Amino acid sequence: MKKFLFMICLLIANLHSTLGLNLSPKGVEKWFKNLSHAKEKMTKFHFYFHDIVSGNDPSAIQIAQANITSLSPTSFGLVRMMDNPMTIGPNINSEIIGRAQGIYGFTSFEDRELLMTFNFVFTLGKYNGSTLSILGHNRASREYRELPVVGGSGVFRLARGTVTARTYWYNATTRDVIIECHVIILHY
Repeated sequence: MKKFLFMICLLIANLHSTLGLNLSPKGVEKWFKNLSHAKEKMTKFHFYFHDIVSGNDPSAIQIAQANITSLSPTSFGLVRMMDNPMTIGPNINSEIIGRAQGIYGFTSFEDRELLMTFNFVFTLGKYNGSTLSILGHNRASREYRELPVVGGSGVFRLARGTVTARTYWYNATTRDVIIECHVIILHY
């Protein structure tokens, strides 16, 4: 019984101190009270995420489509859920630093445009367990697309910034794609 209680205490302590932050309601309140004394930081990232829709082990799966999607040259109405690996380099076998997790849907009759809402979930190093939340419009036909960072968690609490996305590689047959991301955020 003592061992069980000790394990429960360790679990609770771990939950309250993830990333060196106290995530309890009182801990979050204390963090906000100290915010006026905090210095804002700029952080930059460069990585790739792999949106794989083909094969036996896809990272993005279709979850809905409109009645006309199969007739649409822009995939209008197609919705996918994604859990894409984020890597340091463009090769799928390069070091994984996290996952791009969320949902996107094709929203235009005229062009390949998407509404994207997803999180960059970091799983490595000092950002392990922290997230950045992205919500925005992605006109896939443009070389560079800008998506807003609307928030974050962990060390990126109250983050704001921009993701500049570029298609690094696209297979028109399988529709698999590698997206290069340059991220600039401000956070405390």
